Amino acid sequence: MGSLARPVGPGSGLGSRPPPLAPLRLLVLLLLVAPGARAAGYKTCPEVKPGMLNVHLVAHTHDDVGWLKTVDQYFYGIHNDIQHAGVQYILDSVLEALRAEPSRRFVYVEMAFFSRWWHQQSNATQEAVRALVHQGRLEFANGGWVMNDEAATHYGAIIDQMTLGLRFLRETFGDEGRPLVAWHIDPFGHSREQASLFAQMGFDGFFFGRLDYQDKVTRKEHREMEQIWRASASLKPPAADLFTGALPNMYNPPESLCWDSGCSDSPIVEDPRSPEYNAKDVVTYFLKLSDIQRQSYRTNHTVMTMGSDFQYENANMWFKNLDKLIRLVNAQQQASGSLVNVLYSTPACYLWELYKSNLTWSVKLDDFFPYADGPHKFWTGYFTSRAALKRYERHSYNFLQVCNQLEALVGPAASQGPYGSGASASLNEAMAVLQHHDAVSGTSKQHVANDYARQLAEGWGPCEVLLSNALARLSGSKKDFTFCRELNISLCPFTQGAHSFEVTVYNPLGRKVERMVRLPVSKEAFLVKGPDGAVVPNNVVPNPSSEQLELLFPATVPALGFSVYSVSRVSPRRPTSLRRRPRAQEAESLELTIQNEYLQARFDPDTGLLMEVNNLEEGLQLAVRQAFFWYNASMGDGLSSQASGAYIFRPYRQEPMILSRWVQPRLVKTSLVQEVHQNFSAWCSQVIRLYRGRRQLEFEWTVGPIPVGDNWGKEVVSRFDAALDTKGLFYTDSNGREILERRRDYRPTWKLNQTEPVAGNYYPVNSRIYIKDSEMQLTVLTDRSQGGSSIRDGSIELMVHRRLLKDDGRGVGEPLQEDLPGRWVRGRHLLLLNKLKTAAAAHRLQAQEEVLAPQLVLASGDGTPYRPSVAPSKQFSGLRWELPPSVHLLSLTHWGPGMVLLRLEHQFAVGEDSGRNLSAPVTVDLTDLFSTLTITQLEETTLAANQLRARASRLYWTPGTGPAAAPLQPPRLNPAAITLMPMEIRTFLAKVQWKGGS
Repeated sequence: MGSLARPVGPGSGLGSRPPPLAPLRLLVLLLLVAPGARAAGYKTCPEVKPGMLNVHLVAHTHDDVGWLKTVDQYFYGIHNDIQHAGVQYILDSVLEALRAEPSRRFVYVEMAFFSRWWHQQSNATQEAVRALVHQGRLEFANGGWVMNDEAATHYGAIIDQMTLGLRFLRETFGDEGRPLVAWHIDPFGHSREQASLFAQMGFDGFFFGRLDYQDKVTRKEHREMEQIWRASASLKPPAADLFTGALPNMYNPPESLCWDSGCSDSPIVEDPRSPEYNAKDVVTYFLKLSDIQRQSYRTNHTVMTMGSDFQYENANMWFKNLDKLIRLVNAQQQASGSLVNVLYSTPACYLWELYKSNLTWSVKLDDFFPYADGPHKFWTGYFTSRAALKRYERHSYNFLQVCNQLEALVGPAASQGPYGSGASASLNEAMAVLQHHDAVSGTSKQHVANDYARQLAEGWGPCEVLLSNALARLSGSKKDFTFCRELNISLCPFTQGAHSFEVTVYNPLGRKVERMVRLPVSKEAFLVKGPDGAVVPNNVVPNPSSEQLELLFPATVPALGFSVYSVSRVSPRRPTSLRRRPRAQEAESLELTIQNEYLQARFDPDTGLLMEVNNLEEGLQLAVRQAFFWYNASMGDGLSSQASGAYIFRPYRQEPMILSRWVQPRLVKTSLVQEVHQNFSAWCSQVIRLYRGRRQLEFEWTVGPIPVGDNWGKEVVSRFDAALDTKGLFYTDSNGREILERRRDYRPTWKLNQTEPVAGNYYPVNSRIYIKDSEMQLTVLTDRSQGGSSIRDGSIELMVHRRLLKDDGRGVGEPLQEDLPGRWVRGRHLLLLNKLKTAAAAHRLQAQEEVLAPQLVLASGDGTPYRPSVAPSKQFSGLRWELPPSVHLLSLTHWGPGMVLLRLEHQFAVGEDSGRNLSAPVTVDLTDLFSTLTITQLEETTLAANQLRARASRLYWTPGTGPAAAPLQPPRLNPAAITLMPMEIRTFLAKVQWKGGS
């Protein structure tokens, strides 16, 4: 990992101005900003005064899309007894205040709220808003549907929610509404992948609010609060380079300068005859504050955020006092020799002045996790909080991609029915809301978490209709399709009651997959036939967690397509068709081993716990022990009053307690699966299984309700201890994409004073975590975002569930207790053991298959032919050929009449895979790739699809370390040869014609 470089180049402050722009530099600057409306946001910026400290006042509101109240409660101003907040009134009030005084400016962020408000306005109001945007006085920062969390979010879902918000802005305001600056002022730590995505979306800069307290002290001392973030180790600079700044006061107003209706600070009183006169004191304080703030930054410019959560409901209060402050400082103090100039500004205008300062900037290579706001106060609990909601969000991401793909593949015929062309919109918006930094993070009140789940559930319904239409069209058979949403808990009344049924298995990946299908049933013998009519082997196995039977059979599904399997009960009196229920055997007298063609897992005969994993294919043998532990949650102690809560993880003791040192294992062995069932306690059980033909060992765990009768909250972890010399290192993914090296008790950019040896070493694990030595790698894949670490060499632990008895004092105001069914969680970990040269391909491809697992759709029978002259089809692929293994079809989405959005990504990093050469550049031919549609015109865009790539340009910042990189030229667009470099995502808008009259 690289270290944080010290600033290089001339400093600037009140006493030192940057040198004039050299002619060549000025020419480059003009060229970079010249293309048409590209510079509109900067051209409307207010004038600043050279030689002075220019204080940029940023009037803004931060509107959580759910937190203490639901989204609707916040928008309409309901339940103000919980929190006084009404977003519709904020926007009404700001509009009037901006129209009253031409110098005023305002910044807005969350499109989930703004779009709803916009559609309720009259034409006259909308035109007034358009005028303010055109003048640069209403600026949109970030522009996503929400301000997303950066720890528990998958990169695909981040891109989707940003695309949704930025598309609304482009369609409403054109290029003038396009945000130039990313603005993540409230998320609780910042990921490197988030910065990479922002750079690829075309943002010129990124400002955030929350910064680790130790990191902030160091940065202020070295004047490194602003720098270049090199956010990818694979993408060629400056593709993922992003100018990044930490705001001085998080995102709040300076102390004593808050003038909202909910603030207690005194307004400015200018009348010297009044006994409340305070103007002179306010100005003196402001000038002192500006000077102190200047000392931590490098230019003649500093920014002050004037606003906070749900402020500006009475915008007149804020603006009236800001008007006075600006007038007093500029008119009176400058006349007395002051070198401070105050102005209404915006994040983009502040960024523009930094760019013109002609400085070189230090370079950051790591990320900003974990975040702590004081000793013993690490915000690492939310990596796991509300584990059930985190899984529901990830599962809904999968379902949304299936919905989007089938809508794009089939065309208008998929949108027949009550929801029309908007069938996917409801789930798309619900998923976007779930990316909010108090949603998927698990840091909202319970009733708000329930509402997030409600939005997801309501979004599924229209997509189920769309899937039914699309599958009927593609299969040629109209059926009564059924969706079982509770398969994760082995519940499906349809399959448990039907005598016969069909299972359509849809694969959203661009390559063929083989998958074991598991369905709850009530009988013991079935006949399963594949798409070609051939008999498919099956087993009926017990599920100890649900006391149900489950039918198990292998399915092979083509790329971006489906296979239809028929299932029927058979009589036990027909032995040729009977699949006997395997008997779960007590393991005392049996060898505790499960094995398939590739892996073997051995268990300790004395404890029943896993003790060894062998990769038979690669000749690897490794001692691995796995068990469940819990940390008692701190309620505060002599070192700190800080308690463990929804945000904060703070164990009472640094060593966890093992849940059970002994389990009574039960073996289940069939032709398709071998399992060991383990009961650790009345509230924790696990099935460890090996499927035939799979290279992963599966751990399906069930935890909850966590008992708290002893008055201790508990944080439960699954821990894997292996005989590996890992030298304090472990590796976690960043939002499901690139991998970051972690070192215990270490930060790459400052000397860490570690106050919490466990919580201070926890990191977000979105899809995988691994450890390795010089020969082999042990990887654990997750089915949702979780907190994880390697607290000791050779160990991996993942927090699977938490139940707490005390609030942690970060605003949510209630302990993380969870309503049922959230107290009870089931999940899966996949363990992989590989040689180093094969590990990257194994874990990355398998992780992608877990995120986009096949979707099951059920039907009672053959149905009615869609076209009487055409025989129904039992198998379909949306691709004429499979994509290479290094290429992932990230997005295939209906974009409008005759249009689809297409994203392809190279899913390997530079040098990541040496075994199969999967890190090499790869070329794909799009001209006839899809089987149901033909691309007639193709345009490449930036990542969020709101700018044509050929016309897009970004501000170029000069790094203080490493070679200077010239702005990248977009590649020549040839649909027959789309080349992807390692970790590159390319986004296209395509005009299409659907085949078969769709």
